Amino acid sequence: MRKALIATVSVAALVAPGMALAQDTIKVGILAAVEGTFAAGGKDSILNVDLALRQVNYTIDGKKIETVVVPTDTTPDTVVRQARRLVEQDGVDIILGPLSGSEGIAMRDFAKTIPDRTVINGISGALETTWVDPAPNFFRFNLDGNQWGYGLGSYVVNEKGWKRVATVAADYSFGYTNFMGFAVDFCKAGGEIAERFWVPLGSSDFGAVIAALPEDVDAIYLGVGGTDAINFLNQYEQAGAHTNLIGGTIMADQTVLTSKGRAKDALVGTPTSGPFAIDDPSPAWQDYVKLYQDTFPEADRFPTPSLFGIGYYIATLAMIQALDAVDGDLSNGQARFKEALATMPLATPLGTVTLNENRQAAGTVFVTEVVEDGQGGLTSVLKARVDNVTQTLGMTADEFRALGLPSRDTPDCNALAGR
Repeated sequence: MRKALIATVSVAALVAPGMALAQDTIKVGILAAVEGTFAAGGKDSILNVDLALRQVNYTIDGKKIETVVVPTDTTPDTVVRQARRLVEQDGVDIILGPLSGSEGIAMRDFAKTIPDRTVINGISGALETTWVDPAPNFFRFNLDGNQWGYGLGSYVVNEKGWKRVATVAADYSFGYTNFMGFAVDFCKAGGEIAERFWVPLGSSDFGAVIAALPEDVDAIYLGVGGTDAINFLNQYEQAGAHTNLIGGTIMADQTVLTSKGRAKDALVGTPTSGPFAIDDPSPAWQDYVKLYQDTFPEADRFPTPSLFGIGYYIATLAMIQALDAVDGDLSNGQARFKEALATMPLATPLGTVTLNENRQAAGTVFVTEVVEDGQGGLTSVLKARVDNVTQTLGMTADEFRALGLPSRDTPDCNALAGR
């Protein structure tokens, strides 16, 4: 994957900042977190942008699509600085990205300063990005983390009988959002959260948290991902802990399932939820996986696309479809292009996506469980699904707003019990 990333960046580097381009070229900036906790997912994101654009030969209605990749590190300051560079120095027309939750909130605000450009979210999943004062030129074709977590809570209560849990989750916007979706569903189903632990993004030492976990619980909800998840799981195994685990959306992604060491032992049997299932039998999903596998050498990719790659692939499909619908017309502040993005149904490997008034997707959440793949590795199998999960989790906007924004203390489990 590192070779593929270098190759992509090298192509972009051939275009010097400020170089004049022919009018038949559309420049697309790609923000991907290739440094830090989610570096492996960031690299897969770039592969998937390439995969989508290869299908149209990097050309739409006779106009060449040129990409400029800039790295981010999941921090808001870095993503805004790099986005500003894409607009002011590289002169991009469209931005694809970002990847991480707090980056998305920052890009929502930055988008408002560039009303004549368009930002199509990569895979960032913080609720506030499209729920609180959304930007009219920011579009998110993936479910947010709140939606991804919904369905998992009732599943572990009703199917596993796990009614009392402790939680460990990342102490930032996406960690709060993904946990909230799980907790709303869990508490409404009669579950009880005994204690909540919050850990900084990019943590390496989880010893103190593991030692403090209560023993009188049925399971531990683990809402971390990337290298944080791998570090936690390795240390959890080393400590000899054996409590059942429940995975947040990014904990059982390919970036973690393919990890080395004892982390894999702790994952077997872990239920999780998110926008896709590896064994989804739908032809659209199966065709996409095969295309991914056939296009890139095994050494440069995951066994199947990661959550991060899927998000960027779908974002690129949205851009391609909307550009094609308007014959590549980006005049008048990209008005026709933005209208097409907002109103046209999009066929994706996960099903048809439409956006609400906040330019936010609704869709299906898949509940899966980690199992051994019979070849010394791990995969996951589909256990349940919840269709048409909206940003308000089936509540009215006022009911959902009354819960409060995702935080360390939100939602209040007691207030949700029996609802």
